[in-house]
Amino acid sequence: MGNKKNFLVTGGTGFIGSNICKLLIELGHNVTIYDNNSRGEFKRIKELNNKVKFIKGDIRDQKQFFKSLKNINSIIHLAYINGTKYFYEKPELILDVAIKGLVNVFDGCKKFKIRELYLASSSEVYQTPLKVPTSEEEPLKIPDINNPRFSYGGGKILTELMGINYGRKFFTKIIIFRPHNVYGADMGNEHVIPELIQKMRKTKKNSFLKIQGTGKEIRSFIYIKDFISGFHKLMTKGKHLQIYNIGTNQSIKIKDLVLKISKIMKKRIIIKTSVLKEGSTKIRKPNITKIRKLGFKPKYTLDQGLKEIILNLTK
Repeated sequence: MGNKKNFLVTGGTGFIGSNICKLLIELGHNVTIYDNNSRGEFKRIKELNNKVKFIKGDIRDQKQFFKSLKNINSIIHLAYINGTKYFYEKPELILDVAIKGLVNVFDGCKKFKIRELYLASSSEVYQTPLKVPTSEEEPLKIPDINNPRFSYGGGKILTELMGINYGRKFFTKIIIFRPHNVYGADMGNEHVIPELIQKMRKTKKNSFLKIQGTGKEIRSFIYIKDFISGFHKLMTKGKHLQIYNIGTNQSIKIKDLVLKISKIMKKRIIIKTSVLKEGSTKIRKPNITKIRKLGFKPKYTLDQGLKEIILNLTK
């Protein structure tokens, strides 16, 4: 990667953020984490306690955020509110954090002359794609302005729009990455896989396990270790003003995912489906040709990743 840098990671105690911090430390960089722990947890970076600087602060608080930018060379901006339940329950908060946080990041970069920025987007920007597998060239849109679900994807589209346009004028390197259903241990129970595992643990054998949706919905899940490998490729070989999917070509129906988890956990259950929430996507599978050209090769199968996190959860 070249010379040692001073990185600021917003949202650094979150699931993805904490794993990126571990990567940066392994690469020999200095790391400052800026997070208010509203969704993150300090225990995720406990092993890095003496190796990172932690500043507790809200990304919307410009004065506090600017204090964290002294001597910073590069920012990785992840601070956001995720988890599908929050899309519907707290859309105004999602947009507040998204927009105010984003403006503070760009204003801070301009003020402190920080010319390198990595922006976390999301597979949610694709909503209902025209093509599957879906490439980075897919047109982006907000299908229904009245549906609170699109608060999250809408905020991420704005992130990309500002990133590209500010990037042309104020940055020498700005890269946008779109994570696709990243999973792993300690990611929080508001996401599909950990939620299913927790439900499975509480469900008696031969009992009903209720899932959200019909079970026919298709997703591609990438294990956190593969995601970090992909992010590393972006840092070393990614190009200025480019957008990259980070995901896997493996895809699975949600009902088959449930059965796979039940088999690993040795628990026979009966799947009880429900109505798919309005705005939910029936299929999401990324085209990862672009990041593959940087040398990215996912190594973990879904079975390998699931077994590893179930083992961690049952310790």
